[in-house]
Amino acid sequence: MIAPDVLHQESLRERLLAFMAEHIYPNERRYFQEAERLGPWAVFPVIEELKPLARAQGLWNLFLPPHDGHDGLTNLEYAPLCEIMGRSLMAPEVFNCAAPDTGNMETLHRYGTPEQQARWLAPLLAGESRSAFAMTEPEVASSDAVNIESSIRRDGDHYVINGRKWYTTGATDPRCRIIIFMGKSAPDAPDRHRQQSMILVPADTAGVRVLRPLPVFGFYGVPDRASEVVFENVRVPVENILLGEGRGFEIAQGRLGPGRIHHCMRLIGLSERILERLCRRADQRVAFGRPVSEQTVTLERIAEARLLIEQTRLLTLKAAQMMDAVGAKGARQEIAMIKVAAPRMACQVIDWAMQAFGGGGTGSDHFLTAAYAMARVLRLADGPDEVHRNQIAQLELKRWRQTDPAVTGGGAAVLPLSEVEDLAANGPWPRPPGWPGTN
Repeated sequence: MIAPDVLHQESLRERLLAFMAEHIYPNERRYFQEAERLGPWAVFPVIEELKPLARAQGLWNLFLPPHDGHDGLTNLEYAPLCEIMGRSLMAPEVFNCAAPDTGNMETLHRYGTPEQQARWLAPLLAGESRSAFAMTEPEVASSDAVNIESSIRRDGDHYVINGRKWYTTGATDPRCRIIIFMGKSAPDAPDRHRQQSMILVPADTAGVRVLRPLPVFGFYGVPDRASEVVFENVRVPVENILLGEGRGFEIAQGRLGPGRIHHCMRLIGLSERILERLCRRADQRVAFGRPVSEQTVTLERIAEARLLIEQTRLLTLKAAQMMDAVGAKGARQEIAMIKVAAPRMACQVIDWAMQAFGGGGTGSDHFLTAAYAMARVLRLADGPDEVHRNQIAQLELKRWRQTDPAVTGGGAAVLPLSEVEDLAANGPWPRPPGWPGTN
């Protein structure tokens, strides 16, 4: 007998696949045209037309975990559905599962007060508003988050916020109502990871200026509306602080864990779709008297792409399962690994597809350039590759420093002289009699 939760998950999967075929893929060209013609400051009508259809079919807020007695999907259960949505850059928003809203909703759900949740979370869950996340700064290396210079200063019953942020996702959306802002509330605290806080800033607060949309490889507003925002003497009530002063790093880690699973699974879905296009293109084109699909270099690339995708999927599903079992902290090495592996894999698969498509792969006809822009930016978003590789290596070193090599067989010490003497005497080429130094 199949468990009810498995049946529910399979039902969601089948409905998602059908919705993608009926409503998402046929509308993608319109989506990109609206993004180009209306620009990043506008709402795209095609998204608003499809959202009620998705909600009516129960394909809404699927990212939400089980909570407060309500049904929901674990990270492992949501991951395959996230992969399906990731096949299209427009799909996640249609299902109310797009960044930065998912991360912000999870943050409000996990760390917000009942009052904060009623005011800001409820409209986001209903798809009536959108949100932004302001962390990265142009004037410092934000890959080291302790460098953040923006300030959150207590002034009576308010906090006064100052700072310049960029690649703030979602800020140019006219439906953006709330910004989660990270800054220093205790810059002189001895523990550098307790200097930062996160605070809720209503987007229409005096002093908040959305300066400009920022392109990602020439794409504006697709899919996450990267923006530059200045906060000048912005005053918000003290009750807008999240969790408490000095808890910003703690919130960031809780927020980014599930978000990285989502990003990586979406990239796997994107890569699957690109590999499909590569295969179909290779079958359709003939060069030097043979279909491109019969030429060794293409066969090798298709095989390598399949290997990379499968390896990345298994690693990501392992990370999702570990997050469910031991939490983000216990799965931090796996989360770091997928954050390096998935964008790098996607960039490689898309690059091979571009080669197969030739000049056409560098234009907009076949979706490859937008896909590459998305994959490439994710080698930087939520922490660059270099930071994650350092963390992976440090955790690996710590693991073996705490393990007895006599148990694992992994010792690396220089052989003691007594053992060398024994090897010399009993090895295949002992020293001949009378050799200098022989007793």
